[in-house]
Amino acid sequence: MGVPAYRKIADRIAARIASGELAPGERIPSTRQIMAEHGVAMATATRVINALREQGLVRARPGLGTVVAGEADEAAPDRDRVVRTAIAIADAEGLAGLSMRRLAGELGMPTMSVYRHVADKEELVLLMMDEAMGATPPPSLDPAVVGWRACLEALARLQWDMYRRHKWLAQAVSFTRPLLAPNAMAHTEWAMRALDAYGMKPSLQFVAAAMVANYVRGTAVNLEEEAQAEQETGMDDAAWMRARFDQLEAVLATGRLPMIARFIASDERFDLDLLLEFGLQRLLDGLEPLVGARPAGA
Repeated sequence: MGVPAYRKIADRIAARIASGELAPGERIPSTRQIMAEHGVAMATATRVINALREQGLVRARPGLGTVVAGEADEAAPDRDRVVRTAIAIADAEGLAGLSMRRLAGELGMPTMSVYRHVADKEELVLLMMDEAMGATPPPSLDPAVVGWRACLEALARLQWDMYRRHKWLAQAVSFTRPLLAPNAMAHTEWAMRALDAYGMKPSLQFVAAAMVANYVRGTAVNLEEEAQAEQETGMDDAAWMRARFDQLEAVLATGRLPMIARFIASDERFDLDLLLEFGLQRLLDGLEPLVGARPAGA
């Protein structure tokens, strides 16, 4: 059985590192560069990078990408750097790709040394979530000026953008066993204040704020699954649908799904952004009767 393509490419890059052509701290070819240079799919290019990481030859450096490990690496990390590095790994590969061993390898330190900074993976994920939420504070809006609805709309869209940047984050957030991250809780507090300003009953404020946040989070859960599927197949959603167009036509040709066939024939746009916006507006419509028409005390 021949040597897999990813291994051949990884060996070539490893040879460049060994020869000094790629020096410590220098960026190695990205997955897209590997795809373009060697004519391979995204999944193969990703396996190349992973193989080099497993050998301890490269590591992720936040804000820079994957670089050659070695003497040019930074000094022993502090907790902030540990968290930022964990976020970089999760952004690239999802929470499934994040382990304490993997994190230690990226930081260039023994696995047990990571536990000087965090007690376990649960605490690590809590700190990652809080860091991401802290970098995305609630909007600077006054509910008395713009209204409660505009405030909740702005917060929901801000959270959606945050989930798009950190596709793993929706998997980390729970509304039944929530991780107590102060910056995440600040989003809920801000939404409750917007509703309180318009006289909504205190008993409903938390439920309403959590409902909107959970709707955004529930839609965002699809983002990481889509990213993983694209990485594994090398096809985005549009390419995946084109590859299955004949199957779709065969199903529609039976005549059993006339409404769906009519929608597809209309060539109307449909994606997660549209789904999020449509559902968000219906949720806010439902809250309308429960919220005062004017700011409390006006």
